[in-house]
Amino acid sequence: MSLTSRILFTPPTTIKLSPSLPPPSAFCPLKTPSLSFISPHPSILRFTHITKSPSSLFARVFSSFNPTATTTPPTMGDAPDAGMDAVQRRLMFGDECILVDENDRVVGHDSKYNCHLWENILKGNALHRAFSVFLFNSKHELLLQQRSATKVTFPLVWTNTCCSHPLYRESELIDEDALGVRNAAQRKLFDELGIPAEDVPVDQFSPLGRILYKAPSDGKWGEHELDYLLFIVRDVSVNPNPDEVADIKYVNQDELKELLRKADAGEEGLKLSPWFRLVVDNFLFKWWDHVEKGTLEEAADMKAIHKL
Repeated sequence: MSLTSRILFTPPTTIKLSPSLPPPSAFCPLKTPSLSFISPHPSILRFTHITKSPSSLFARVFSSFNPTATTTPPTMGDAPDAGMDAVQRRLMFGDECILVDENDRVVGHDSKYNCHLWENILKGNALHRAFSVFLFNSKHELLLQQRSATKVTFPLVWTNTCCSHPLYRESELIDEDALGVRNAAQRKLFDELGIPAEDVPVDQFSPLGRILYKAPSDGKWGEHELDYLLFIVRDVSVNPNPDEVADIKYVNQDELKELLRKADAGEEGLKLSPWFRLVVDNFLFKWWDHVEKGTLEEAADMKAIHKL
């Protein structure tokens, strides 16, 4: 039989992968730019940040490969937290929070899910960057929101206008003038409250300070955040997203004080988020006076991190 015939009629063979691999030196040591790799296989590293050569990449990824692992995707009933709302599940597993140390230096990133597990918080490896927006209208009333019933942490509590996280992406990692956090705030104001970006220009946010706090939610979940406090005075159009927000209201200072009284007395089942209460008790009313006087810049102190 000719060589051509042997090639064309050679029967298919089964190729078995060996769990062992050649040493990294066997791979071509080409330099690659920094990039992120997300594995589609459950038995391979979920996330790795690549700054080395391809040989290092293959060694790191395949060293965690388990050839016997099943590739059958779990059913919804078998998946962790199967009862979680689909929108919240997407956010918890899809969003990558920015991990920081207590001096607000970036040390890595992890899923929103992992960052909010109380067991991880107690281990001290879940501190992440966050922000809290306080939006006032031209009458100097503060917009509050009640978090939706499907929120994983602190459902149905009342809180400030918007509370969320900058994500591990280029536009939200910019430290200069807290630009990354302000970009994230603009994004989430639209996601949660339907406020168009043009209503809240990034340069109109005033970062006033940072707080570091820890708070349990329900035993399984909690918060451990280095939280940027952003104030903005704008008249905006609001169209709340029901997956994120159950209710909204504007309040003046006296109305907020009445809300605090009811929460303290346990009236109407009213609850406030722990980070909002910390800001109220330590900063809000004196900063609100600056809002009314138009002197917010005098209140800003972005050098300190207040551990509350």
